[in-house]
Amino acid sequence: MVVLSGVNKHFGALHVLQDVDLEIARGEVVVLLGPSGSGKSTLCRTINRLETIDSGAISIDGRPLPAEGKELARLRAEVGMVFQSFNLFAHKTVLENVVLAQVKVRKVAKAEAERTARELLERVGVAAQADKYPAQLSGGQQQRVAIARALAMKPKVMLFDEPTSALDPEMVNEVLEVMRSLAAEGMTMVVVTHEMGFARSAADRVLFMADGRIVEESTPDAFFSAPRTDRAKDFLSKILHH
Repeated sequence: MVVLSGVNKHFGALHVLQDVDLEIARGEVVVLLGPSGSGKSTLCRTINRLETIDSGAISIDGRPLPAEGKELARLRAEVGMVFQSFNLFAHKTVLENVVLAQVKVRKVAKAEAERTARELLERVGVAAQADKYPAQLSGGQQQRVAIARALAMKPKVMLFDEPTSALDPEMVNEVLEVMRSLAAEGMTMVVVTHEMGFARSAADRVLFMADGRIVEESTPDAFFSAPRTDRAKDFLSKILHH
C-alpha cells in the first residue's frame, strides 16, 4: 500500500531521513518508535507530502506521490492524517467539521455526507456532541472528531502523528481505543507514538528509528522483549523503567 525507496530529507544541514526504505502492506499497522528528533514524524509526514523529500521515491497503492496540484489533493483525500493538535474548524460544529471535506473534496451530496458523518461520530463515541463546537469538547473528544473527519474521506491509509501527546493522561485511552478498533477492522495505519501499550497490542510491526534511519524492525513481541540494537535497548530502558 505504501512504498518508500531511498528517501532522503534535509532540513538545512540536518539529514533527517537517510536512505529510508519501507514497505507497508494493505491492512498492516506499523508503529514508529524512537527518540525525539529521530525522524519519525518527518517520515510520517512525507507519506502525504506534507514534507517534501530531497531524493528517493514514494508511492501509495501503486501510484507515485504527485508533486502538487489536483493530483496531490486527490491523493491527500486517500491518506487520512491525524496530528497532535486537532486542527478542527473552531467556527463550525462537530458535524460540519466532518461533513465539509466530503462535500468539498469528494463531491459527496450534503445529505449523504451528513449521514456518513453521524455514523462515524457514533463509531468514535461522540455522536451526542454533533451540534457542539470544538471548544465545547474535551481534548479526547476533539481528537476523536478529528479521526472521524479523516475516516469520512474513506482513506486507504491513516497516518497518526503522536495523536495523544497533547492530551491529558485520562483522555489518552479513549483515543487509543478508537485507533485499536480501526486496526482490528483492517485499516492500513502508520502511527508515530510514545504509547508503548498501543504499540504492543495493536502493531503488526514496530519500526525503531534513530538519527534518520530505521535501525530496527520487528514484531512488537520481539522488539519489546529482545531488542537487537544498543540504540533500541537504551531507548527502552529509559522509557519502560520510569
